[in-house]
Amino acid sequence: MERERILNYEVTGGSLDEHIQSITEKMRDHDGPVFLACANPHSLVTAEGDSAFAQALHSADILLPDGMGILKASRMLGGAITERVSGPDVFMRLLRFMQERGGFSCFFLGSTEETLTAISCRIENEYPAVRVAGVYSPPFAEDFSSEQNQEMIDVINAAKPDVLWVGMTAPKQEKWVQQNLDKLDVKLVGCIGAAFDFFAGTKKRSAPIFRRLGLEWLPRFFREPRRMASRVLVSAPKFFLLVRKQKRTAG
Repeated sequence: MERERILNYEVTGGSLDEHIQSITEKMRDHDGPVFLACANPHSLVTAEGDSAFAQALHSADILLPDGMGILKASRMLGGAITERVSGPDVFMRLLRFMQERGGFSCFFLGSTEETLTAISCRIENEYPAVRVAGVYSPPFAEDFSSEQNQEMIDVINAAKPDVLWVGMTAPKQEKWVQQNLDKLDVKLVGCIGAAFDFFAGTKKRSAPIFRRLGLEWLPRFFREPRRMASRVLVSAPKFFLLVRKQKRTAG
């Protein structure tokens, strides 16, 4: 799949269907785990001041264009990314793929025991051909001890899942995956954050009409104004200033 350089990150272009095809092919052919992460204006701006996060995004095999700001940046830079492909959408489509093919298993790392239980129950009811190999709710801490980290790796590898979904929010989840990827015995590791809560029903995703209009952030802004303010009012303007700088430099 084509990649476009946006703020020095190689973002993967293409439709949702093309991404799913690429992901499943990489799962089949890749030597080692495929690392999937998401790019949006807030994450790329955050990575400007966090070298470990930046390194993690650079190391991703697939960096999804998860944000309308990425599409606008591509257009400003003369690129061809025209479809937003979000982590939750990839998660749902891959679940459907695994249900249709059968024989796949998933492990869920992150969030709370209650959320993980809700995820497991929904998959059992709606995607019975997909096996939940295990779940793990890590300690709520900025950093894990070496013992905690090793326990997480051991539990995941003992369960032998095909796919490891990580929902510890950015940038913690991406940094953890990048630091431990070579120790994980899985085919795909996907950092999908809010998809855990959306799928479990603990948080409501914005209605499809808002997503089609590129305004998925708007209902979330009213529901979580304190959390979303830094993304909408700080990160977004800074992101476009950096994109304009990239355009001037390239020109």
